[in-house]
Amino acid sequence: MSLSLDEPAATAVSPGAATALLEAYRPTGDRFLASPHRTLLGRGTAAEIPHDARPPARRVREVLGALRRPGAPAPVVVGALPFAPDAPSALAVPDEVRWAPPLREDPLIALPVPHDGDRSGWRVREVPAPERYGEAVAAAVARMRAGEFDKVVLARTLELTSHREPDLPVMLRRLARRDPAGYTFAVPSGPGRTLIGASPELLVARRGGRLTANPLAGSAPRSADLAEDVRRAAALLESEKDLHEHAVVVAAVREALAPLCRSLEVPERPTLVRTAALWHLSTTVAGEVADPDVTALDLASALHPTPAVCGTPTDVARAVIAESEPFDRGPYTGMVGWQDADGDGEWVVTIRCAEAEARTLRLFAGAGVVAASTPEAETAETAAKFRTFLHAVGAAL
Repeated sequence: MSLSLDEPAATAVSPGAATALLEAYRPTGDRFLASPHRTLLGRGTAAEIPHDARPPARRVREVLGALRRPGAPAPVVVGALPFAPDAPSALAVPDEVRWAPPLREDPLIALPVPHDGDRSGWRVREVPAPERYGEAVAAAVARMRAGEFDKVVLARTLELTSHREPDLPVMLRRLARRDPAGYTFAVPSGPGRTLIGASPELLVARRGGRLTANPLAGSAPRSADLAEDVRRAAALLESEKDLHEHAVVVAAVREALAPLCRSLEVPERPTLVRTAALWHLSTTVAGEVADPDVTALDLASALHPTPAVCGTPTDVARAVIAESEPFDRGPYTGMVGWQDADGDGEWVVTIRCAEAEARTLRLFAGAGVVAASTPEAETAETAAKFRTFLHAVGAAL
């Protein structure tokens, strides 16, 4: 079933419209994105966005403009952009785009995913090892206390290898059912590679002249015990370390968006959002775009990378990341999403994700390191973030 972008996401449709798109996803060329507002499945490739020195938003605008036809729905680009500003993106215009309401409104999303047979036998390699990661955190904290910079986000990976290729459609269904109100995605990220994940964080969305951004920074693991879970949530709201980390991110979002907006509303204090694995400090920023020609990807590019995935100052944090992380982030902490030829779209921070290639999955998780951080706490935070994907994979850390 298809919906035009001009129809509200809550348009009455038969139960199962969103889960039908989820069930229809196939990793050979499909692009799936689900948000709290809509579900999208792109099939085939009408055009790819070229890689050159021009800003991504300009390249996207030109390709979509060339494909636009009078009386036809606005063409849509779907895909991912990497963390590194000079690395190639993986953006394409599908031959066909199907839309449905959000997964969270589909009652069939509550049904369990059928068991996919033997999911054991994963070989897990931690890169870097937890002790090496802790040493990198300690070194960064020492430099911050010496006044070199304010924050850096340091990541680590889990490399999972199996005797067979992973069942990506089953993993996608598990991710979507675990957090149906979040942002679930599966898109090609390069030749023979698929980016798959469930991010809690909206970078920016634009609909007409209105924009919304939802930076997250500062988190705490959930607990299966209700009383302990509530205690952890309350403690996060009062944590001086986490509130400082969050304030740095919100200030950067305000600074990046203000020149592009006629008005901008930024709450004074964060609230809480939850996923199945974590509590997060959250601030919802809303505004009115000053120039109607500024697209969703223009706004996302102005924000990327936020201190929530890189650090501050940005240039120094990028250098520390390059020195400290023994791997290429690729699409991790980039952005994934969609945009139409009218400039409307949604771009999500690419976290809680993995990149699949042949029989290997590389999972990513990072933690925001500030002067008050400890190696033990940040290592534990990354372990908690890994659990979102490990649950979908059927592996354990």
